[in-house]
Amino acid sequence: MRLKLGIAKAGIALCAVALVLALPHARRSAALLAAQDDPAQLSELQIGSALQQDPGLIERHISDALDAKDADLASSLVELAATRNIKLPEDLIAKVREAIAAEQSAVNIATRFATGLVTGQADDVASLSGTVAGDLLVFGDIRDVVREGKNLATGADIDRVVLGLAAAGIAATAATYVTIGGAAPVRAGLTLVKDARKVGRLSEGLAKWTGRSAREVVDAPALQRAVAGSSISRPAEMLTAVKAAFRAEKAGGLMRLAKDVGRVGEKAGARGAFDTLKIAEGPKDVARAARLAESKGGQTRAFLKILGRGALLLTTGAWNFAWWIFGALMTLFGLVTSLKAGVERLTQAAIDRGKARRAKRLMAEAKRAQRAQVNPSAVASALSVS
Repeated sequence: MRLKLGIAKAGIALCAVALVLALPHARRSAALLAAQDDPAQLSELQIGSALQQDPGLIERHISDALDAKDADLASSLVELAATRNIKLPEDLIAKVREAIAAEQSAVNIATRFATGLVTGQADDVASLSGTVAGDLLVFGDIRDVVREGKNLATGADIDRVVLGLAAAGIAATAATYVTIGGAAPVRAGLTLVKDARKVGRLSEGLAKWTGRSAREVVDAPALQRAVAGSSISRPAEMLTAVKAAFRAEKAGGLMRLAKDVGRVGEKAGARGAFDTLKIAEGPKDVARAARLAESKGGQTRAFLKILGRGALLLTTGAWNFAWWIFGALMTLFGLVTSLKAGVERLTQAAIDRGKARRAKRLMAEAKRAQRAQVNPSAVASALSVS
């Protein structure tokens, strides 16, 4: 009995320690699994865990952003720190303010706008505004279509992603004018994806998907004939030719991607959209990023910088989290079982002790009765004396 009771006590102790160790992991795993379809909540849980392990994480990222001349990212990180009540050094906050002021100076904005308008490449809000303006005036997309179309006609290497996005952009521009700006997010999104492709900030997975979609929306032979027979100096003729080669019925997926990218750019800025396109492996990731941006706004870049793709979805397999939960449940079951066994052993020991005491008492009474029967006179005298 003592051996069984000792085993039960050891089981209780081991299961209790294991449960204490496993419970935090199981609780976090359950929360992450519950939030896996909500990018905003998932990011909050992930960032909380990251900051718990490394409290100085945000401060270091701010310093790195300032060294990289990325005031927008530094500002996003400062905003994230403020929402989580993390106190930052005053001198660091002052440096961020100075960097933002320098980036937002009138001369700098005008220069970047002109750069985006002329070159068609954007890396911030000002240059993006110039790029979108150029694409809204059509000549930006026409320039890209003509360049890639000429390469197609001459047999040179072409970028089908840029070609497809430029063709879709021409159609989206027409829709923007018709709806008086209603299609602007799609128009801006197409420009962002196209610029990300040009500067190499489109992830490999997203580039493959966009390339497949671009092949479907552009009739290459028709475009080749159109470009060969028209000129960029005659934009109306070029627009007609491109529209004839553009398959609008095949562009649904590409347009949805562009709309989601436009939503990210609207809430988190052009650089936030570029960060998204760099880590997203497909349209579903971009759609999640759009939901994150609509919830977190200016903090979006901070989440993406610290968590990477983990801000959008569970990068660790759900099976691993399920195992933590299963392990905690099994440990709890072991603890309950050990407690049950221990209580049973203690109860049985108490019953056995009671039985032993009763048996001892009965044996004593039996011995006294036996002595009384053997010597009745002694008993009688003892009674008379009493």
